[in-house]
Amino acid sequence: MKVKTFQIIVLQGIIGSLPWTAIVFFTMWFELIGFDNNSSAALNSLFAIGCASGALIGGVIADHLSKYFPDSARVMCAQFSAFMGIPFSWILLTVIPQSVDYWYAFAVTLFFMGITISWCATSANNPMFAEVVPPKHRTMIYAFDRAFEGSFASLAAPAVGLITEKIYGYDTKTVNLANGSAEGAYALSRGLLTMMIVPFGVCVLFYSPLYLVFKHDRENAKFASFKEQELV
Repeated sequence: MKVKTFQIIVLQGIIGSLPWTAIVFFTMWFELIGFDNNSSAALNSLFAIGCASGALIGGVIADHLSKYFPDSARVMCAQFSAFMGIPFSWILLTVIPQSVDYWYAFAVTLFFMGITISWCATSANNPMFAEVVPPKHRTMIYAFDRAFEGSFASLAAPAVGLITEKIYGYDTKTVNLANGSAEGAYALSRGLLTMMIVPFGVCVLFYSPLYLVFKHDRENAKFASFKEQELV
C-alpha cells in the first residue's frame, strides 16, 4: 500500500471500472431501440471480440514501445485506451440514430470501440504491478487490485439506473422491451453516456502521476529484489 504506483493504478482502476460495469446495460438498450434477441446478441459478441483482440494488440504494442521508452510507454498506451472511450461512447450513444436500420453502424462502432478501450490491463496495469512489487507479493497485489476495483465498480450499475430514471425520465411503467421504446432508449443512452464519458476522462487524468513515480518505484523494487538475493 506504500508503493505510489500501486496506489495510483488502484485509484484509476476504481474509476476506470465504472464504464465497464455500465456496459451491462447495452443489451437492454439494444432491445429498447427495437433489436431482437439475435441482433442484440450479435452486437454484444462483436464488442466482446473487439475487446479480446484489443487486449492482445494493446499488450503487444506496449511491450514493443517499452523497449524504447521504459518509463512512459505503458502509461501512454493506457491513457490512449482510456481516452478512446470518450469519442466512441459519444458516437455510439448520441451520433448513430437509435434505429434498427443502423445495425451495421452499431456493429462497426462497437467492434472498434472494443479494440481500442481494452488495453489498460494488458498494456499497463498488470505489467507495471509486476515491476514495482517483489515477486513473492505479486499474487497478493493482483488480488487486492481486483478486490478494490470490483467492489467500487459494482456501484456503476445502480448509478446508471438512478441517473436514467431521476435525470432523464426513464419510466419503467411505460416501457415495453418486447416492442422497443424510443423514449426509453434515449433516456438509457444518456444515463450510459454520463457513466462512461466522465469516468473515462477522469481515468486518463489519474494515470498522469505515473510518469513521475513509476520509474522510482520500479528501481526500488529492483533494489529490494537484489538485496534479497544477496541475503540468500
